[in-house]
Amino acid sequence: MTYDIYLDANATSPVLPAAIAAAADAMDGCYGNPSSGHATGLRAKVLLDGARERARRMIGAGTGRVIFNSGATEGIQTAVLSALCAVRERQAAGETVGDLLLYGATEHKAVPEALAHWNRLLGTGLTLRVLPVDGEGRHRLDVLRQLAPRAAMVCTMAANNETGTISDLAAIEKALLVGASKAYWMVDSVQALGKLPLALDATRIDYAPFSGHKLYAPKGIGMLYVRDGAPYTALMAGGGQEGGQRAGTENMAGIAALGAVLAALEAGDTFRTLAQLHAYRDRLVASLREALPGIVLNTPLQASLPTTINFSVEGLSGRDLLDVFDAAGLRVSAGSACSAAKAAPSYVLEAMGLADWRCASAVRLSFGPAADDAFIDAACERIAHCGRAMFTGGLVPPALRHEGQEDVVRLGHEGASTWLALDEASRSCVVIDPVAALGERIASMVRSRDYRVRGIIGTSSGSDQLSVRAALAALLGEQVDFTGTGDPFGWPAGSGSVRLGDETQTDGIALGGQVLARVSHDGDATRSYLMGASTGGALQAGDVRFAFTSAASGAQQMTALLNGDTIVCPSHDSANLICTTPTAATRLAPSLDAMELRPADLDRFLRERPDAILVDVRDPWEHEAGRPVIHGRTASNVPLSRLPSQLAQWLGVESRPLVFICRLGTRSQRAAQCLHRAGYAQAWHLGGGLALHFSDRKTDLSRP
Repeated sequence: MTYDIYLDANATSPVLPAAIAAAADAMDGCYGNPSSGHATGLRAKVLLDGARERARRMIGAGTGRVIFNSGATEGIQTAVLSALCAVRERQAAGETVGDLLLYGATEHKAVPEALAHWNRLLGTGLTLRVLPVDGEGRHRLDVLRQLAPRAAMVCTMAANNETGTISDLAAIEKALLVGASKAYWMVDSVQALGKLPLALDATRIDYAPFSGHKLYAPKGIGMLYVRDGAPYTALMAGGGQEGGQRAGTENMAGIAALGAVLAALEAGDTFRTLAQLHAYRDRLVASLREALPGIVLNTPLQASLPTTINFSVEGLSGRDLLDVFDAAGLRVSAGSACSAAKAAPSYVLEAMGLADWRCASAVRLSFGPAADDAFIDAACERIAHCGRAMFTGGLVPPALRHEGQEDVVRLGHEGASTWLALDEASRSCVVIDPVAALGERIASMVRSRDYRVRGIIGTSSGSDQLSVRAALAALLGEQVDFTGTGDPFGWPAGSGSVRLGDETQTDGIALGGQVLARVSHDGDATRSYLMGASTGGALQAGDVRFAFTSAASGAQQMTALLNGDTIVCPSHDSANLICTTPTAATRLAPSLDAMELRPADLDRFLRERPDAILVDVRDPWEHEAGRPVIHGRTASNVPLSRLPSQLAQWLGVESRPLVFICRLGTRSQRAAQCLHRAGYAQAWHLGGGLALHFSDRKTDLSRP
């Protein structure tokens, strides 16, 4: 079993060994141009024609055409261009063609983009209209029946790439026929090949695009079905290849590979049956339900492909789930791979009318029809491991208490920081500068660890901060352990008194053996808070361990109240500091390159520095899912959220080399920067992160 358990087949699939061999043969033994008239070219032509005939049989093309191309996006463009050119000709002839371009609300974004592009370029002047879907993701047939007579083109899917929802194509066809619609009909069939029976010639479908890399063929090869009699306009004109329908020398390696996949599909000895795939999905769903209490499936199983599971877990973000799965070597996604970089809720789930939390936290798990029992066994075992890691790491309540001292935790959102000042012994805390987007996460953390909240305060005033603090107090409910306040910064009434290092008296909140003291600044527009061990009602400068300010520069106003090792925790992190010290401004941090270790450097570095410590700055549940062991050294775990607490301890002991690691190298770089600015010079990080280097034979992501 390899380390990767790849469960993102709807995004792309591994290439079938037979397809690799066929592609290699096409580039070696059968390298001719199929348009050439000599024997070498004729052998290539035989290969081309054989692959096309096999494709025709597998999709039930009948008298329709099958044109090889670069993939589904080209097929969609060609279909839309062909239909709209025909519409324009009919408009010019005075025919009634309809005024709508109708497409399903859950279509791949390539479809509405193509419709808008060619509608504008060809000047057809049609109106794009979304065909809504129901709560299962199926097209609203009542709306289709109403709009069908006005449609010039209708675009739907055979099965959705995010949810796996299977469209009722027979009912869609009936709605078009009953409405006597003259609309051209395109069906995105990318996810159907190898998973659903296809007999396109027996339908009213005019165009059906396919993409090879969704079914074990390489990227860059696909095909388009065109019904006999449907209008066709070539997207690419030139040398007359593909019977004059798609210019450009054919991608023979890709066609040979796709032909090999289709041959395996036709033979029936490589891919699982539908019954087997359903059984596999049931086992995976059972494992997910055992590992993730509260899981909700976003598509009913009976209405979706047997190879796709789309789910959400209330209280858990999709990002957290993806990080845990990725740390454990389970490759899943948050939806369409084409839009994964866009941090937005799934438009597919939004179109289905699902709750906001389900749309924002959805995870897609998909496998290919070549999966076998051993693969599913390994996937189920890894899912169970993820469940244990989330429990142990504190992501899934009831969370285990964090071992060791935990003074301060940072939660970040778009450059803003929320700080939790904690006391483990008394199970009490104060929330400083809460961010609205972090409310649920703060409340979950506090409840799962059973902290009593002694205050919800801010370093700046304002109506927006007041409403955020009030909303968080409502979320925390019975965990709140302070009386009401009329203070614009949220300082609770009835707090105690403490004397600061400059002999001024101020208010303080007791947190076990520590105290959190407030410091007002000139004009009272901002406040700062100092935290440390108090003695005899006093908090001396040498005992101040943390200072919470509205900005890192705020420490300059409190020089007499702090010491050189006080950790300054700003509410705004625009400089990517996380935290700093009062003397950081006087230090010149090294360049990013100087603190980065590439894989080749890391081996030498660890040999030369036997005292070096590897520090994994991922969240505890990610660390538990895959504990890094690099060159025989097991990494300790100091999450970025707890770096300020650990930094306070590191600054007070003999300096040892620290090498920070994370998944992509982003968090580890911030950790190294933070230590250098604080005066800890022996800090480096692994450039590129574990995501790029875990395949190194000397790197083991162990799973306890």
